[in-house]
Amino acid sequence: MSDARFIDLSHAIEDGMVTYPGIPAPHVCDYLSREASGTRYAAGTTFQIGRIDLVANTGTYLDSPFHRFGDGCDISQLTLDELADLPAVVVRAVGSRAIDAPALAGLEVRGRAVLVHTGWAQHWRTERYGRGHPFLTAAAAVWLKDQGVRLVGIDSLNIDDTQDGERPVHTTLLGAGIPIVEHLRGLEQLPEAGFTFSAVPPAVRGMGSFPVRAFARI
Repeated sequence: MSDARFIDLSHAIEDGMVTYPGIPAPHVCDYLSREASGTRYAAGTTFQIGRIDLVANTGTYLDSPFHRFGDGCDISQLTLDELADLPAVVVRAVGSRAIDAPALAGLEVRGRAVLVHTGWAQHWRTERYGRGHPFLTAAAAVWLKDQGVRLVGIDSLNIDDTQDGERPVHTTLLGAGIPIVEHLRGLEQLPEAGFTFSAVPPAVRGMGSFPVRAFARI
């Protein structure tokens, strides 16, 4: 597809930024600075080697079943077929908070990634982002699972309501082997269908979630 257009749907990770209230911010720095490297190589030859210390749930990230279930597959065990170039659809839910199953009815979602556009990304890196965010209901998660979706993403703080300790959407989707991507952005740029979605983390063993470069191909 030589005329394909790519749309970045992920937040850049920056030193000190807050993704989720209460989770430590990442620290991005030099392991080997360009200046220091000048003493190791020939004159005029320099390199930078970076270092980053972060919690896995930083920026735009993907949850694997292991994030919720001890016997679930971790991010290294998810295949590229499950995460890359998936046919996808967008659910428009701007202005809604609790997004229930009727908001999804009529959509053709089987075998597709479903991206829930709430517009909440406009509050990214503000105090507002962490309070009163949109989420899917337990019934919506069951509907998506029963319809055979392959992945579900949202441009919000959490796909679940965080006002209590229950996480029915994570439980239902990850329990069915359906990955989740949270903290997306830019979904307003997408058509409602007719594109593919990719969100691929590095294959780190023993991790339930990890940042991704999420993007659409139109």
